[in-house]
Amino acid sequence: MTYEESLTYIHSISWKGAVLGLSRIQELLTRLGNPEKTMKYVHIAGTNGKGSTAAMLASVLRQAGYRTGLFTSPFISRFNERMQIDGEQIPDQELADITAQVMPHAEAMKDHPTEFELVTAIALVYFAQHKCDVVSLEVGMGGRLDSTNVIDPPEVAVLCNLGLDHTEYLGATIEEIAANKAGIIKAGCQVAAYRSSPNVEAIYTERCREVGAELHFADFDSLALREHSFLGQQFDLGDRKNLLLPLLGEHQLKNAAVVLTAVDCLNRRGWHIGDEAIRTGLRQVVWPGRFEILRRDPDVIVDGGHNPQCLDALVKNIRDYLDGRPITALTGVMADKDYGRMYEAIAPYVARFVTVTPDNHRAMPAEELKAVLAPYGKPVTACDRVADGMKLALEQIEPHGLVLAFGSLYMVGDVREAVLNP
Repeated sequence: MTYEESLTYIHSISWKGAVLGLSRIQELLTRLGNPEKTMKYVHIAGTNGKGSTAAMLASVLRQAGYRTGLFTSPFISRFNERMQIDGEQIPDQELADITAQVMPHAEAMKDHPTEFELVTAIALVYFAQHKCDVVSLEVGMGGRLDSTNVIDPPEVAVLCNLGLDHTEYLGATIEEIAANKAGIIKAGCQVAAYRSSPNVEAIYTERCREVGAELHFADFDSLALREHSFLGQQFDLGDRKNLLLPLLGEHQLKNAAVVLTAVDCLNRRGWHIGDEAIRTGLRQVVWPGRFEILRRDPDVIVDGGHNPQCLDALVKNIRDYLDGRPITALTGVMADKDYGRMYEAIAPYVARFVTVTPDNHRAMPAEELKAVLAPYGKPVTACDRVADGMKLALEQIEPHGLVLAFGSLYMVGDVREAVLNP
């Protein structure tokens, strides 16, 4: 099997969409010899920030000397980004070989696995074959019935910031979503959690009581920003002083606080993660597409925020980093997202819009999005292709202005390609 054939098989339309449940992934992994049972895990759920959190944890664990797997979704530029070991993406041929290994087992199943279940199995085989000490494992959607929850109790279950997303699958209220995501908490594990509402925190507390897990909330009160720029953020967290994080935004500092809470949990369980590993791991973390500075003079920034909570964080970053500069917004969105609230929040800060159609079957066409944005009274131009939209946006920059590309993770790869490889 070639690399191209493996991707064709993985993305085949014969695979189901989002069908929650653990029976299929359990059967597939049993047929494969249960590779998931050979490794330890930090399991990461949440609505926003779980990818950044997973990447930070993987970077810190790698610096501590552990062979570390990282499983995330979706990808930005290449599918291989979704499974990495010690910062290196799975090689093309190895992805093809493991897909060929998994395929006959999947095909033999009466109830075929979904695409995400197949990808999860491929990743777990990959990590097991390379004898990873630990895997930073990001949940795909929800928690309790997500295919990643096939693992035994993790070393640490990490619960990131919550919001209303995928409500058709996870529940209509934040409490229902919290209960679903709390399903990754299992007997005897440690739990590191993002601070939330009293109702949500009570759900986490009760789940931990039920299964005998130890709960630790991140201490946001001891978090102090020293300074920030396009180069990164310098901050303190309790007794840890002068930490440097290249990821920008107050929300990333809160994610880092959750990461350090998880690190303390790991150390309580006998892992050895010292101060230098923490400092170097945070300083060297790479996580593209999240308020990422792609170019200077003129400045081009891309942000993959795609729900109202992400847009709230983006608005905060605009206030903190862009200081009233005129913004030419390059934007595309999925038609099934709460785009009305998204644009209502950000429109006051935008001088003009350029709409594009992200490369996804769920994307809203650029002309339709133009009509959505017209009532805000800003100039709007529609371009189908992201590359054409970026070219136009750069031509429309005002003096001292910049281009800000946002709206969907599915357009981030094309934005980065248009700017970095024009």
